[in-house]
Amino acid sequence: MAAVYLSSAYLAPVQYYAKLLSFETVYMETAENYLKQTYRNRCLIAGANGIQVLTVPVEKPLKEKCPVRDIRISDHGHWRHLHWQALVSAYGLSPFFEYCQDDFAPFYARKFDFLFDFNEALRQTVCELADLRPDVRLTSHYEPSVPNDFRESIRPKHPGADTAFRPKPYRQVFDGKHGFLPNLSIVDLLFNTGMETPTVLQQSVCSDRDRGG
Repeated sequence: MAAVYLSSAYLAPVQYYAKLLSFETVYMETAENYLKQTYRNRCLIAGANGIQVLTVPVEKPLKEKCPVRDIRISDHGHWRHLHWQALVSAYGLSPFFEYCQDDFAPFYARKFDFLFDFNEALRQTVCELADLRPDVRLTSHYEPSVPNDFRESIRPKHPGADTAFRPKPYRQVFDGKHGFLPNLSIVDLLFNTGMETPTVLQQSVCSDRDRGG
């Protein structure tokens, strides 16, 4: 299996974790210039009123172009409390939230200085809970042209074509009201399916045969 390149992401979507599962090596980008309005500092969850966006506020860089590893988290607006309350409200009744909540709650009580470190610590926690063991390696410098480059195409708006990903439906807390909402944050899948998370991820990966190749 080849390697894949991914950006740092806050509680990344299911599509992102499907890449962690299906590639032998994952290169996590540390040196790219930070981009606003991406999964680098936001995630999508399913609340009672539909899709809800949670955004981690960041401090404005001193210069226009700043490596993502140097982006600092802002304490503006009590966001940690608001994010945790949103997760409790959205998933408190999900089958596996009670099992996982003690692993996630400290992230919303402890202060992280850097967004990249916060994202990586959350990713490692998700992987441990879901029994995923990706071989993740941090990049030391930015390479503009790499194989299997999903650093820009996995994004909230105008996602790039990804024929290798076909989200597998699963039960969600509010699916009776909104239907199945695909490709939300990995916590939506984890809190709703628990240890079935790897199975759903695997079923969301399309083989060449599935794509007619």
